[in-house]
Amino acid sequence: MTSTTNAAIDARRIAATPRGVGIGFPIYAERALNAELWDVEGRRYIDFGSGIAVLNTGHRHPRVAEAIRAQLECFTHTAYQVVPYESVVSLAERLNRLTPGTHAKKTAFFTTGAEAVENAIKIARAATRRPGVIALSGGFHGRTFMGMALTGKVVPYKTGFGPFPGSIFHVPAPIALHGVSVDDSLRAIDKLFKADIEPEQVAAIILEPVQGEGGFYAAPPEFMRALREICDRHGILLIADEIQTGFARTGKWFAMDHHDVVPDLMTMAKSLAGGTPLSAVCGRAEIMDAPAPGGLGGTYAANALAIAAAHAVLDVIEDERLCERAQILGDRLKARLEGLRAKVPQIADVRGLGAMVAVEFAGADGAPDPEFTKQVQTRARDAGLLLLTCGVHANVVRFLFPLTIEDAVLGEGLDILAAALQA
Repeated sequence: MTSTTNAAIDARRIAATPRGVGIGFPIYAERALNAELWDVEGRRYIDFGSGIAVLNTGHRHPRVAEAIRAQLECFTHTAYQVVPYESVVSLAERLNRLTPGTHAKKTAFFTTGAEAVENAIKIARAATRRPGVIALSGGFHGRTFMGMALTGKVVPYKTGFGPFPGSIFHVPAPIALHGVSVDDSLRAIDKLFKADIEPEQVAAIILEPVQGEGGFYAAPPEFMRALREICDRHGILLIADEIQTGFARTGKWFAMDHHDVVPDLMTMAKSLAGGTPLSAVCGRAEIMDAPAPGGLGGTYAANALAIAAAHAVLDVIEDERLCERAQILGDRLKARLEGLRAKVPQIADVRGLGAMVAVEFAGADGAPDPEFTKQVQTRARDAGLLLLTCGVHANVVRFLFPLTIEDAVLGEGLDILAAALQA
């Protein structure tokens, strides 16, 4: 790569690419390793974002890199639907075993998280012969038209892009911090059934076990149990969107492992394949078989390089005990944040499962404080720490550092965070 400045490349970006692709940081990566990243000017950053939850096993994990190199020596692409390969079958078998529930399952592979969501809805509609889908406010399910329709946040994801697909309905997510109880959400579903769509016309209810873009709010166990009961009563499928929560992030293989109910379908992507594009839908075998042959797929679905990477990712998570490590890292982060409450009155909440942790900021009047949130992010960046924000009000910092992060690097990042919070 030709060495140049971040500012020079950014000027070229503005001239050559559309503004609709927003840039979080005006720095340009040259190399990265585990939880560290260096820009084209040679400056080092600690990465607490992992490419938006994609790198639970870190940048360029040696075993993932070696798996990709080995596959490169064989072939890069045949189109699985034209000439298949065994590694796809074995990865499906592994995911069928790892995902919650002991029932018979099948897994289909795609390329992006949005594709996984699209196909989960296709499968649900094919299996139930019903059109309706219920999603939650604050949820994020992708940038395709169906993904946008399901997403419960307008700016920036839906602005100017309508109309969206029909038969999509939203109910408030239960978030006690914002005055929405589990009973409130359940009453909204009951009202929906009375005012907008009969339950016998609903194919699926889809939710993230922990909302990602929405603010890292975990679904209460009693809410998940109630959804399972509603779905069972009316023949509705329960879809867990585990795209951001999966693969050890929450201290378990999947966030649904924290619950005592099992979804009918699960979507997954992001950290599944260590930085290569791969997504999947896993579900009950009889439901997954509802679409006819040719109804599912895609040219790049189950790309050979990404499949090889995913096998290595699963091995790393197991061998390096990343589920246990996620809990240790998350506990350390939460303890540090809780210890700062007395000095940082803007901290309204610290929450999280495993290493899927967030801190929410509010002003003295209790209103969301996106300005302070942005200031913290900017100060941290200037000091060499990359943080991601989220939330309907953009007042939440979410932490998604690699689960393989070295203890010393984590400690350095937490020190920068503490200084950014108190500046």
